[in-house]
Amino acid sequence: MAASRKQAQTYARQLLTLSLADGAVSAERVGGVLAYLEKHPPAHALTVLKAYHRLVSLELAKSHARVEHAGEIEGASLSAIEGAMAQKYGRSVTSTAQRNDSLLAGIRVRIADDVYDTSVAGKLAALAATV
Repeated sequence: MAASRKQAQTYARQLLTLSLADGAVSAERVGGVLAYLEKHPPAHALTVLKAYHRLVSLELAKSHARVEHAGEIEGASLSAIEGAMAQKYGRSVTSTAQRNDSLLAGIRVRIADDVYDTSVAGKLAALAATV
């Protein structure tokens, strides 16, 4: 069973590679991959599809920043964050603003598993951890 799971993961990674256009997930290519899989179902199709879904979701998360903010945030600030993250990650990045009053002040930006926290609550938590 472990060997089939590993094969499914490898196959899903290959499918993800086919789904990328210019380093980003292409809806058209994903549709093509899914159409191919529908006509030619692989062994352990459900395992392959779950792995493929997880990989596509992770890849999409790398291009989207969730910006949590305590107060109001301007569109220009979001654009600046998008530009800075696009430069850092070498890909276009979109953003979504979400109000979070528990931050007290500042912002927290999450892209996939990376978190950049400049909030007062984050700094207080870091200070408390050192004491």
